[in-house]
Amino acid sequence: MNLPILPTTVVGSYSMPGWLERLKTEFFARRISRHELDEIHDAATKAAIKDQEVAGLDIISDGELRRDNMVDYFAERLPGVQTDHGSKKFYYDFYDSVVRGKLPIASLRLVDDYRFLAALTDRATKFCVTGPHTLVKRIRDEHYKNEEALATDIARVMNFELKELVRAGVRHIQIDEPYYSGFPEDFPWGVRVLNTLVDGVDAKITLHVCYGNRYGKPSWAGNYRYLFPTILEARIHGVTLEFARRGGEDLQLFKEFPNKLELGVGVIDVKGHEVETPDLVAERIRKALQYVPAERLFVLPDCGCLHLPQDVAFNKLKSMVQGTRIVRKEVGG
Repeated sequence: MNLPILPTTVVGSYSMPGWLERLKTEFFARRISRHELDEIHDAATKAAIKDQEVAGLDIISDGELRRDNMVDYFAERLPGVQTDHGSKKFYYDFYDSVVRGKLPIASLRLVDDYRFLAALTDRATKFCVTGPHTLVKRIRDEHYKNEEALATDIARVMNFELKELVRAGVRHIQIDEPYYSGFPEDFPWGVRVLNTLVDGVDAKITLHVCYGNRYGKPSWAGNYRYLFPTILEARIHGVTLEFARRGGEDLQLFKEFPNKLELGVGVIDVKGHEVETPDLVAERIRKALQYVPAERLFVLPDCGCLHLPQDVAFNKLKSMVQGTRIVRKEVGG
C-alpha cells in the first residue's frame, strides 16, 4: 500500500473510555462474563478505528483497547508463564506472573486481533507488541535467574508469533520498549534480544522507545544518547521517539551518528490535554526535517493516547494530520 510522504499514525493505543475502564473492572469482579467483555472490546475497537480514519491517519492501529496494560496482554498468553488471575482487582493493575521452567514455543493467539482490524479498514495498518526487555521487568523469574536469558527465550516465542502475523498480512510491526529508558545499562543485551525477536520477520520493523506513560506521567527522566551508537546494531527499519514534551534536542543525535533509520517523530504531547495547533505541529516537523529527510520521517504522538479523554485524543490527532499536510505542501508531497 502506497503511503504519502510524512505518513501519520498513532504510537499504538487510543483513548480508553471511562465506561470501558469500569466494564473491564466489572469483569475482574466477576460481574460480567468473558463473552460479554469480548463483545464490549469489539465495539470499542470499532470506534477507535473509525476515529483514526476520520482524523485522517495514514496508518491505523486497533487502538489496543483489548489490552489492560502493555504487559498482561502478552504475559497471560506466553506459554510457560503462570498467571494468577485472582491477583488483579482493577483492570490497569498488573497480574502476578511467574516463570518456573523453560518457555516452550507456542502461539500467543494474536492473529485474530489483527484480522479484526484489517477487516474494518482499507488503510495501512500496524500491529504493536511489547518487547521482551519490558516483559522481563514485570514477570517474576524463578527459573532462568538471568534477565537476558529469560528475555531471549521470550523473544524466541514471540518471533514465532511475529511470523504468524506476517503470514496473516501484517506489514508494519512496532516493538514497544519503554523500559530501556529506565534501565539504560541493559541496552547492549537488549539489542541482542531485539535481534532475536525480529530474526527472519519479513515486515517493516519499528522500535518505540519513550520515558514511560503510566497514568499519563513519565516514569523516568533523561535523554536518548544512551541509544547511540548501539541502536545501529539493531535489525530494525526505524525508531519512534518522543520529542513534543521533551523538546527536540536529541534530534541532533541523528546527525552525530549518521544512519539510514526511519524516524517516527513525536509531535503531540500525550501527557497534557491542551490540543496543539496545526502550526505548532508543522513547526515541530520542520525541526525534525533539519536532521532526517522527509522520505524517512513518520509523524506520530509522543506515546499512546490511552490516558487522554476521547475528545482530546481525537482533536490532537486531527491537528497532527492538519499540521502534517501543511509541511507536505512545502516539501512537494
